[in-house]
Amino acid sequence: MRGRDAVVVTDPFLNGDGRLHTTADIVTLSSAVDCERRAALVDGAPRAVCGPGEYEIKGVFITGVGTYRDAQSGKERGRNTVYLIELEDLRVCHLGELGHVLSSDQLEEIGTVDVLCVPVGGAPGISPAQAAEVISQLEPSIILPMDWKRPDDSQVTASFDKFCHEMGIKDVEPQPRLSVSKSSLPAEAQVVVLEPKR
Repeated sequence: MRGRDAVVVTDPFLNGDGRLHTTADIVTLSSAVDCERRAALVDGAPRAVCGPGEYEIKGVFITGVGTYRDAQSGKERGRNTVYLIELEDLRVCHLGELGHVLSSDQLEEIGTVDVLCVPVGGAPGISPAQAAEVISQLEPSIILPMDWKRPDDSQVTASFDKFCHEMGIKDVEPQPRLSVSKSSLPAEAQVVVLEPKR
């Protein structure tokens, strides 16, 4: 996410040489495991945000909400942090590796969402039906599906097709980028699929 004064990277993944090859001011990580080391793989000496709490960095307000990576309160896969990132008057919510639908307390903590980054790849995260339910809970203007294509695989996951079915969308054409402002938000919820970057 690129604003006027800051660049935010969420849950960076590694390329073959162990670097992300992008520069950022802030890196959020939904899992606190090896947080500082993983953030250091992003160029620019970014500040790492590694768990629940409230943060203000370079004019970006971030709220981390504690959740789990499974439906058994973290007993199977541990904790997850959902981040609400307030950047350029937009409220972007990154669900990380969420493993359950949200509770009323979590929904209250997150609040209003303009853009939602939601995992739709199924196990080990939420199922496509649960992804649709979380979208219904948060009512964002723009939905960005995540984890619909594995980095080491050229095939789209079957879960992505199920997610599209759940959302009633067909013939999705991935876009290379998304530019959005508060004034350009659609009146009705819109699913935007971004091309995976390697």
